[in-house]
Amino acid sequence: MYEYDWDDRGSMSDLIGKTLSSVVNNGNDEIIFTVNDGTRYAMYHIQDCREHVYIDDICGDLDDLIGSPILESEEVSSDGAPSKDLAYEDESYTWTFYKLGTIKGSVNIRWYGTSNGYYSESVDFHKIKE
Repeated sequence: MYEYDWDDRGSMSDLIGKTLSSVVNNGNDEIIFTVNDGTRYAMYHIQDCREHVYIDDICGDLDDLIGSPILESEEVSSDGAPSKDLAYEDESYTWTFYKLGTIKGSVNIRWYGTSNGYYSESVDFHKIKE
């Protein structure tokens, strides 16, 4: 487990202009972005009681983000309820889309969060302490 720099909460836009040397998808829970200078950032969510937040889909090739400067970074959220098949008994739903792009291509990362309405469904982005 990494130690996050809680005082250095960032956003995906912090990557604009930076060149990544690696992007690692750790299952459905976390993506680690490593910049050419060795700085690492984590996109993740720490699960709590009565919530579930995870990477639902990645559209595009994460390798397109490596070796060229990040030119585009966008975050869009929606709190619309999913289809009845996915709803279960949760009361709150959040879809968060992150789009990152370089000259080689773009990647959309879709996170999906559910809860009983009392817990966060947001995605965190922090610098990792070395």
